[in-house]
Amino acid sequence: MKKQMKARVVAVKVLLRVMVDGRSLSVSLPEQLPKLSDPSERPLTQELCYGVMRYGVRLEAIAKQLLNKPLKRKDRDVECLILLGLYQLIYMRIPPHAVVAETVEAVNAMGKSWARGLVNAVLRNFQRGEQKLLAKADSTPAGQYAHPQWLLTMIQASWPDEWQTIVEGNNQYPPMVLRVNPLHGTREAYCQRLQDEGMAATAMEHVPSAIMLEQSVDVERLPGFSEGHLSVQDGAAQLAAWLLDLQPGQRVLDACSAPGGKCCHILELAPRVKEVVAIDIDEQRLQSVRENLTRLKLQANVICGDASRPDEWWDGKPFERILLDAPCSASGVIRRHPDIKQLRREEDIAALVALQGEILEAMWSLLAPGGLLLYATCSIFPQENHLQIERFLQTHHDATAQSVSASWGRAMPVGRQILPGDDGMDGFYYAPLLKNIG
Repeated sequence: MKKQMKARVVAVKVLLRVMVDGRSLSVSLPEQLPKLSDPSERPLTQELCYGVMRYGVRLEAIAKQLLNKPLKRKDRDVECLILLGLYQLIYMRIPPHAVVAETVEAVNAMGKSWARGLVNAVLRNFQRGEQKLLAKADSTPAGQYAHPQWLLTMIQASWPDEWQTIVEGNNQYPPMVLRVNPLHGTREAYCQRLQDEGMAATAMEHVPSAIMLEQSVDVERLPGFSEGHLSVQDGAAQLAAWLLDLQPGQRVLDACSAPGGKCCHILELAPRVKEVVAIDIDEQRLQSVRENLTRLKLQANVICGDASRPDEWWDGKPFERILLDAPCSASGVIRRHPDIKQLRREEDIAALVALQGEILEAMWSLLAPGGLLLYATCSIFPQENHLQIERFLQTHHDATAQSVSASWGRAMPVGRQILPGDDGMDGFYYAPLLKNIG
């Protein structure tokens, strides 16, 4: 083993953090990538981790057929390595002999030399019986679509006509989308800069600030990134700032703000607002908000606080605009965060719906009469979205749902829903609510 770690060993460590410790890929990968002896192996490590999370249900169904008995809990690292090997053999263009050799070599690096023969046998037996093994794994809907059965059932119940398109879209790699900072130039001008750099890109039809790249690139390669000329943000997420109808002199609250993309977009679009307050309950994630503000040379009042308990941090001055990007199942962004399949549980949904209701109630009390609250989630489930807002409207007679006249997404009984992949966007829900005067 080299003195420092190689891609497959680091990938196993990341997967263990997700599958055993319940940490997200977006947290676990940055923690582990610096351990690679060769930085050029970072893309491979990332591909392996995201791939195993994306197709994990199917890969586990195949591994189960190849193992005589389940591995012990203390050998979850060996299980992760087997999943990595199967992912490479099925989905990557690495020569099979190299996959087997490198994956078996990683066993020694992990201090599990006893498992060399096991890992070697599993991968070679897969090669010999690939078609039968795949067919059996795909004989269940969960295996065929690489989704936990509970999640698949919920998507089917929520979207009986579109569920297949949704789950297939969840397994696709998302496009890289940029948000152009209007304080530094127009979208058209930045498209030209990309073209001059040899990067193919198109302006997104429904989002005035968004550009979709044909090929993902390292952000440091993007012209003007370090100077704050642009940010990386999905097109659907960019719609939030546009829907707020921001005006000069307003006091704006971005609730559940981290990692801060929407907060920064608010300041880019409306530099003459009186103040933007960004709150989040997670101090560690608030660091991302501060970093984004610093890179973009923007200012906001960043507060660590619980949105459901404003009495602990609110100064008593009402807001004319509130963006409530509510905690949710994240069922609309699985293609971008495939570890959601691993981390989310069926019982989480009811708890999230209750929390959303609590935060919405709390935020409403902070909104000035005549003000607008934009309720947003990256969920596709009705109970988190329009059903949540319908319940709120039934008990709050000072609230009026504002219709969203748009060419994107689809009209719901209240608000508007984007499904994953619609016009290249992630799945999002938006509902603007006006607070009646008097």
